[in-house]
Amino acid sequence: MEKTLDRKIKIIWDFRGPGAANIAEHYQKHLEEFVMIEELKFDITGVEHYSPTHSTAFLVVAEFELKEVKELLKPHRGEIYIEEH
Repeated sequence: MEKTLDRKIKIIWDFRGPGAANIAEHYQKHLEEFVMIEELKFDITGVEHYSPTHSTAFLVVAEFELKEVKELLKPHRGEIYIEEH
């Protein structure tokens, strides 16, 4: 079992409307740049498409990084990240 501060947290931005997919994919590029600049512990980013008008971009951070990243990037929501094998 992981120590609490080592848990991976998935922070999420929701995009809605006809351009949601393109906006989410563009936002992911900025998240990738942020990971490199800030030298975050993990380099996990992604996009998920739920419908033609709802997509999300996400970034996975270590729990100890969460407070600072949340203050800088203002995600809409978050959840504990569980890797699928």
